[in-house]
Amino acid sequence: MTKPTALITGGAGYIGSHTCVELLNNDWNLVVVDNLSNSSYEAIHRVEKITGRSVDFIEADIRDETKLDSIFEQYNIDAVVHFAGFKAVGESCSMPLHYYDNNVNGTLVLTRVMQRHQVKNLVFSSSATVYGDPQKLPITETMPLSATNPYGRSKLIIEDMLRDLPIADEINGEKTGWQIVLLRYFNPVGAHESGLIGEDPKDTPNNLMPYISQVAVGKLPQLSVFGNDYDTHDGTGVRDYIHVVDLAKGHLAALIALVNNQLEQPIEAINLGTGEGLSVIDLVNCFSSINEVSIPYNIVERRPGDIGACYADAEKAKRLLSWETNLTVTDMVRDTWNWQSKNPKGYIDSRNVS
Repeated sequence: MTKPTALITGGAGYIGSHTCVELLNNDWNLVVVDNLSNSSYEAIHRVEKITGRSVDFIEADIRDETKLDSIFEQYNIDAVVHFAGFKAVGESCSMPLHYYDNNVNGTLVLTRVMQRHQVKNLVFSSSATVYGDPQKLPITETMPLSATNPYGRSKLIIEDMLRDLPIADEINGEKTGWQIVLLRYFNPVGAHESGLIGEDPKDTPNNLMPYISQVAVGKLPQLSVFGNDYDTHDGTGVRDYIHVVDLAKGHLAALIALVNNQLEQPIEAINLGTGEGLSVIDLVNCFSSINEVSIPYNIVERRPGDIGACYADAEKAKRLLSWETNLTVTDMVRDTWNWQSKNPKGYIDSRNVS
């Protein structure tokens, strides 16, 4: 039986590289496209080391339609997992056009090429930011959608755009219809247990866990906690932190559901989260306690676009994908520190080496 082939956009990045490991370990062939703007080719080498399998890697921007066309002509692709996109909330507020061009236009080009080559199985890396500032918790997939920042808005625009594709199939009488999973995940943290791959932001981290770990390793002097006046148990922001390996397995489950035609609708939005919220201070204290390291922090002003609390109802993922989280916050902080302590400079020594 021929192994299925997936195209992974942004596959050298944090979530993408961990997803590559899960797919390779489950007999998928992979083609990875990444422009290395916020990732490292070394991550692909390490994925190959972890799995003992090779990856076809192409350095390219998904906005390059000619290049994408040539990739689809070269490979017999069964499905696409689309990670490629900018993801920093604060940066999106200061550079909105940059985010709309890369995230929205990039997805437009990708789906246009997919349609041209009749590849209509897509797993899209969406985000819990599409729920805006939720009116109640936990968040279900049926709750109203909005956005409080350009990053979240770019994800919401893409979701709306993708929802139109199955409708067009029906109107046009297409024999091969779009099947799309919108994975709305919450806050990925942690690293592969080997310590070979993990989160490696090129500049000062925008996400909490890599910031904590870089303070712990001495790369940064202290953690900035953005606001302590939210309506939460300790005043700091509460989020649903999910281990990146659990998240990667969610992408595998979504792909399996697509190729086996197990979806209830042509397009499904599905939350990936633990269903539990932890505050910034909760996570800092857990990291410090489990890893026996000191994390000095300083309370600063809230960031624009941030909300007080956000955590998932993940029952739909369990029902449709037979997926649920297995790794705990202890696993998250332990695996993060294992990665950071073994790679204090991240992938920097071999970044962009091909």
